[in-house]
Amino acid sequence: MKPKHMLVMLAALALSMWSQGTRAVPGAGLPAAPTSPGASVDASTPAVLAGVVRLDGPVPAVKPISMAKDPVCMKMHPGGVNTEEVIVGSDGTLGNVIVYISEGLGTRTFDAPSQPVVIEQKGCTYHPHVLAMQANQKIEIVNGDQTSHNIHPLPVNNREWNKSQPPGQPPIEETFAREEITIPVKCNEHPWMRGYIAVFKHPFFMVTGRDGRFELKNLPAGEYTVSAWHEKFGTVEQKVTLGAKESKTVDLVFKARRPFNIASGQ
Repeated sequence: MKPKHMLVMLAALALSMWSQGTRAVPGAGLPAAPTSPGASVDASTPAVLAGVVRLDGPVPAVKPISMAKDPVCMKMHPGGVNTEEVIVGSDGTLGNVIVYISEGLGTRTFDAPSQPVVIEQKGCTYHPHVLAMQANQKIEIVNGDQTSHNIHPLPVNNREWNKSQPPGQPPIEETFAREEITIPVKCNEHPWMRGYIAVFKHPFFMVTGRDGRFELKNLPAGEYTVSAWHEKFGTVEQKVTLGAKESKTVDLVFKARRPFNIASGQ
């Protein structure tokens, strides 16, 4: 072999041996990847966002619903029943509002709670009327009436299902895999039975009672958008910045549409 060719071969062999000896090992010298990014919040620095939801304007009139279609339902509500579409407390506080963090959590992920949420069909209405839960959390549907019901969620971003439930049957168990705000729910047996389910990928949400109050605990410090949803009044939102261990209060206000006055044109 010519000396020139021998030198080329030796140089290639040396380069190969050097590269093998210095080849990067995956993850070497780098911080370990988190197993679940942001799945927990530093217990020494959580923040709290609290406040009240109110309605500014006249409360819409509510017309009682007749349940004459089903004698069992009619017997429980001979004078009809009011829906829970608009629940207003003192000082205009508003119930059945879903308050939640809509922006600011980034790529953090959170495990679903092991405890199920429950919807009860009782008095031929849904209890609660508005329900919030996490994705992949179990939901149980209970029939507390002596008549058949069926529960039929109408999602866009999740699998649709429609299940009948005669009286005395065990709870129906289901889950929703993806976030969706909100999913209308109906009963094909009783057209007045309607409700809503909101599904979140995080635990920072709640549904207000008549007092309109909410409290979102254990938030990491950061900049957020807090949103509030109501089935009749839509969505309002507000930007908020929370420091470590900070507690902040905000008011979220829905504007009710005033009745149109034909005489004045206003």
